[in-house]
Amino acid sequence: MTQHATSHLRRFVMTTAAALSIAVASQAQAQETEYTLRLHHFFPASAPVHQEYFIPWKEAIEEESNGRIEVQLYPSMQLGGTPPSLYDQAKDGQVDIIWTVLGYNSGRFPKAEVFDLPFLPTSGAATSQAAHEYAMTHMQDELEGVHPIAVHTHSPGALHTKETRIASLEDIEGLKMRGPSRLVNRYLAKLGAEPIGMPVAQALEALSRGVLDGTVIPFEAITAMGLADITTEHTIFSGDRALYTTMMIVAMNQDKYDALPDDLQAVIDAHSGSREAYQIGQIMDHADHRQILAIQSGEQPGTITRLESEETARWQAVGQEVVDDWIAEADAKGLDGQALYDSATQLVNEYTR
Repeated sequence: MTQHATSHLRRFVMTTAAALSIAVASQAQAQETEYTLRLHHFFPASAPVHQEYFIPWKEAIEEESNGRIEVQLYPSMQLGGTPPSLYDQAKDGQVDIIWTVLGYNSGRFPKAEVFDLPFLPTSGAATSQAAHEYAMTHMQDELEGVHPIAVHTHSPGALHTKETRIASLEDIEGLKMRGPSRLVNRYLAKLGAEPIGMPVAQALEALSRGVLDGTVIPFEAITAMGLADITTEHTIFSGDRALYTTMMIVAMNQDKYDALPDDLQAVIDAHSGSREAYQIGQIMDHADHRQILAIQSGEQPGTITRLESEETARWQAVGQEVVDDWIAEADAKGLDGQALYDSATQLVNEYTR
């Protein structure tokens, strides 16, 4: 080999080695975690939203940030506290992201309560989109201190009892029923039941000990919360309006979000908003459908009773009393209750169409 060829080969090897070294260094830098986000919620890891939404959400954030963000998932209150404390855990920076029910903090989010009103919701997907737009329009003051990723509702709520078949308004009288929020409990009381407020995670023990006769939850939560073998009587209603729902939120600590560089904020933003609310609601709707089919097919024990339109109208009439009371209360607090109710109803109608 000539001296010129040897020199050329040496330069080629050195250039290649340098390029390889830069590539390896760049890859290592890209994979270095700069920010860890701890996401805390009260549902079990087996819940459909955890499996089908939060795990893919985590993976998408990590991939699109090129490994600079790591999302750690903590279901079942693994980081401590209670479901009602989750919102403040995010607001105060104890954790970075939470998923919770706003109604667990009674009276704290008065504008959110409109989505707790009887016979407002339709599907989880449509009502969740309505809830997100409503919150972004009307609730910025109530949500100060957190960065909303998705505001949504759960899928249609129904009645689930241990032994009593509810086929008419009279059948619920005297039953001890778990409710998730102030307004749902008020409605249960007007129906003649004895409402007991508690997070859904406590329902199994309370039902097993006889503290409760039943609960209101969406069908998707029955298996997730271990209630399939204990609540075997289920009641749903005619028409496209569900008995109730409640507003939920996936929220990030505002300071943690603000501390991210612009490109990583953009990654979070790409997985925030109405589309995310829709996805969560749709996952719950699909899980409802699977649960209903499992009961109807005999795969799981139970009977589903659907109230006819005339009987449903009796329940709706009682529900209207709760609506009227809430509007008057909101007005007394300086809010325009009728305008907020009309806005929520219009949005649900629009997204349902």
